[in-house]
Amino acid sequence: MVDLTGKTALITGASRGIGADTARAMAAAGAQVVLLARSVRDLEVLAAEIGAQAIVCTSDVANYDHWTKAVSVALEQTGRIDILVNNAGLIDPIARLEDSDPEEWGRLIDVNLKGVYYGVRATLPTMIAKGYGTILNISSGAAHGPLEGWSAYCSSKAGAAMLTRCIHKEHSHAGIRVMGLSPGTVATDMQVKIKASGINPVSELDPSVHIPADWPAKALLWMCGADADAHLGEEISLRNEDIRNQLGLGE
Repeated sequence: MVDLTGKTALITGASRGIGADTARAMAAAGAQVVLLARSVRDLEVLAAEIGAQAIVCTSDVANYDHWTKAVSVALEQTGRIDILVNNAGLIDPIARLEDSDPEEWGRLIDVNLKGVYYGVRATLPTMIAKGYGTILNISSGAAHGPLEGWSAYCSSKAGAAMLTRCIHKEHSHAGIRVMGLSPGTVATDMQVKIKASGINPVSELDPSVHIPADWPAKALLWMCGADADAHLGEEISLRNEDIRNQLGLGE
């Protein structure tokens, strides 16, 4: 069990799914968790469940001003930022390129790629000044292989995966730990949209093959500890049976 007592974690997309379960896991490990999402109601419900360790910060990750506010809130209320979990993400538009909506395509890039950059840019100065910090970016198999109808999603995840490597290249010497997590297909609302689209083989998967959201949450918690240091600058895949066994997932 990784001990996060006294540490502060900023978690995006915290209102549901992987983000909410990650907040629960990190709070249970002792962290103060700053919950970032657009839905204040959902965040307040989660914060009430977690208790005094949870701080609600309604925000849109695609807006850099919201990031500067979130950093200010974290520093004012906890005095530090130790962990950043870039989890927020969109799947729409699911459409072939010729049918895609340019505004939706751009909005996805704003959230899935620019939102990750904004989070890193906003939190790095504080981490560098302290000489340590952990940045965890949610990746996907879609970062490495094209899928019909997912041009925006694949492109955004590929960009974010390269950003992870760039952060490691530039800042590992300064005590910044960065990794990506590719969880595979997870039983969240995103899978409902994918199933309904009927486009590409992912939409044809039986729901029984999707892993629960607490699996990637447990992996993200483990990635905050020294046992994960062998993977710094890399992407960890929960499709890897060795990783699953190491984390005791599926037992």
